[in-house]
Formats: sequence, C-alpha cells, structure tokens
Amino acid sequence: MTRLAANILIIDDDTDVLHSARMALKPTFTQITAESQPQQINYLLNQHEYDVILLDMNYTAGATSGREGLMWLQNIIERKPAQQVVMITAYGDIKLAVEAMKIGATDFVVKPWDNEKLQATVRAAYQLSKSQQEVKQLHEKHSGMKSLLNQTKVEIIGRSPAMKELFRMTDKVADTDANIIIFGENGTGKELLAKSIHEKSDRRDNVFVKVDLGTISETLFESEMFGHIKGSFTDARQDKIGRFELAQGGTLFLDEIGNLSLPLQAKLLTAIQHKTVTRVGSATPIDIDCRIISATNNNLFEMVTNSEFREDLLYRLNTVELSVPALAERPEDVPLLADHFLQIFAHKYRKGTLKLSNKSYSLLQRHLWPGNIRELQHAMERAVIMSDDSILQPHHFLLQSSKPKPSYSSTINLNEIEKETIEIAIAKHKGNISKAAKELGLGRTTIYRKMDKYGIKY
Repeated sequence: MTRLAANILIIDDDTDVLHSARMALKPTFTQITAESQPQQINYLLNQHEYDVILLDMNYTAGATSGREGLMWLQNIIERKPAQQVVMITAYGDIKLAVEAMKIGATDFVVKPWDNEKLQATVRAAYQLSKSQQEVKQLHEKHSGMKSLLNQTKVEIIGRSPAMKELFRMTDKVADTDANIIIFGENGTGKELLAKSIHEKSDRRDNVFVKVDLGTISETLFESEMFGHIKGSFTDARQDKIGRFELAQGGTLFLDEIGNLSLPLQAKLLTAIQHKTVTRVGSATPIDIDCRIISATNNNLFEMVTNSEFREDLLYRLNTVELSVPALAERPEDVPLLADHFLQIFAHKYRKGTLKLSNKSYSLLQRHLWPGNIRELQHAMERAVIMSDDSILQPHHFLLQSSKPKPSYSSTINLNEIEKETIEIAIAKHKGNISKAAKELGLGRTTIYRKMDKYGIKY
C-alpha cells in the first residue's frame, strides 16, 4: 500500500513508546518525528507543519492525572486551533478523554495499543486534517476572488496595422504556458491585453489575478505575494492566502514590474524559479502553478545596464515580449474606440442614443493623446455627462493641448488658429452667430466676413 504523504509528530517521554509508535506508523506515513521533551513543542510548531500530533498525557515520573498532557494540548490548540491531536493514555480514563476532546483533541489511543487500531486512528485524524485544509483554502480563495469576479470585462479594440500585428502575435502565444512581458506607455491597455491572453489560453477557466507592484510596500511584499499565517506579525489576525496561491492554475499579472526594488526582485525570482512559495511565519513550501504575465512602461533592458533590474529575473519573465503601441501611433483606431466608449457611457448615464459629429471625429483624431486610451476614455465620459445634445460637438470635449510647442524658426499659421477658434465658438453656441461674436469680442459684420473668408458654414 502506498504511504500517505503526511508529517506525524509523536511526543512521549518513554523512548520505548516512541520507538514502538514510529515502527507502527512507518508503513502508513512518509514522515514521522519523535520527541521525548514536551518543552520542545513550541519550537517544533514554529519550524514545521504537522498533519497529526500524538501527545502523551503524563511526563513527570509517577504522574497519572493527565494534567500535563491537557496543559500541552491547550497550548497546541491555542497556537494552532485546527491542529489534529490524538492523545495517548495508559489508563483509558473516559472522563479524561472527554475533557481532552472538549479542549480540542481529535481522538485518543490507549497503551498498549493494537498497531492496526493506532494506524486507523491516526489515518482518520490525517484525513480530517486534509479535509479541513481544503475547506480553508477554498474559503480563502473565495474571499480573495470576490473583487476579481466583480470586475467588468472590457474588450481590447483596434483595426490598425499595428494592432492587427499585435493580435497576430497574441494568438500565437496565448495557448502556450510561456511567460510574457508587455511593454507600453501608461494607459495603452497592457492589462486588457494580458486578460485577452488569459481568456484565449488553456487557463481561461481559472482565475486571472492582477498585482499592482507599484502600490505594495517593501514590508508587505511577502505577505501580499506569498501569504502569511495567523500571528506571524503584529497585524496578522488570521491566515491569508498570497497572490501566487490565489492564481493557482490561472494567470498572475504583475503590473508595474519595473518599480520593484532589487531585494524584492530577488524574492520574486526565487518563487518563479522554484515554483514554490512559503507563507510568512510558516516553514512549509507550497507548490505553485500559474502563468506569469508582466507589464511595464520602463525600459527594463536599460535598467539592467544601469544595474537597476536583475538580468536573470528579466529573462525569466520575457520568454515572449509584446509591445502595445501608443494611441498617437494608431490614429485610425480613435473613432472606433470613441464609439465604443460613447455606447458604454450613454448607457451608464441613461443618455439614450448619442453620436459624434464629423468635426468631433476630426478633433479626436488630431489630438495626440499623451494619456493614451485612458485619456480618451475619460474625455468621452466627461463629454457624455456634460452634453444635453444627441450629437456631440467639438466644444463638448475639454482636451489639454498636446501639440508640440513651435521653435522660434517655425511658421505659425495664424489663419488656421483663427478659423478653428471661430468654429469652436459657433459650435459652442449651437450656431448662434451673435453669441459667438460676443464671446470672441467681434462684431456681427466682422464675424460674417471671417466666416466667408474661411468657408465656415453653419
């Protein structure tokens, strides 16, 4: 029969009992530790995780009350409430056994024992331990996934040649388990691309977990990424599952990877290399199985040259590199994205059917969008909120100028500036020339003359 992969601790001051128990349990369990000094219990619990502890009732010569065993049982349960403990007694005192059960013992065995009975009792305690651990892990994972499951799914959009090439590369790597690093400016949609890769992969039925590494402090990094056990530090009031465990079977998205300090890079590298994590306060490694997708707006290769980023970590992360183009590099995608956001926000703010005017499309395509898609999204949301019209015009958009400042040798086309200013004023006042002229400080005759000069028709 295959032995169970379990760690069993036996505590008894009688070395003959320790030897007999070890020999009886060795055919059933893979790891058995024998300890004759109960004073070592706290040290052992700090160093190791035990599936089952066999604990003797008496340790002082001539003692038969079992109070020492109950004291040590109380100590173990206070430290680890879920610990499975089987009491050992030579007297079979039912009242004492009941008291031990009330404190938290799982079962008890009577010396001298039948080996098969001992094996069955410890095996039952082990199965109970495993069942409780599974329930606990599911609860922790459920708690950690609540916010993830409530996230709105957003589609990544683009028809430009640059985006078509990016989609082609994404389709090639999505169904592999290769680690991916995504480069791109802030607001270009790196997270959306990572989600798209996850949804196209064999891991799509498992969770996608995002970690913004730029917001995690140095002191909390291990707790957030690897988890911790209750009491491992001052604020550790309960066990916490780390992001690696939470992403088990799925995808772990490490955003802002370039913001990690060198010491934290070393800890991350160790976890990725060994495919194990150890919770803070525990000595038991946990196997991890998740795909790593990272993202940054930094030049990591330059950072490696400047000794700001570990080269070995970089090559662990970038089996495949993807680059998301800035919105200014794909202006043909702006109308498509603008329409997408227009539908979303019109529905969100109950504005009915909204459209963009041709002049609005032109304005949006001319803008350089230094904040990329995120800036466009915010501009569309504001325009929808502020507009009372069914067709959004240029004056509905409040865009920060992103045109490069001309050098002293540049030619400034004042006519173009004047024409655009008049057009915006007329649009703002919905074709009321008198109001537009008043805002511009012009007379009606002057503004009509300039409209005729520039071919402005309303």
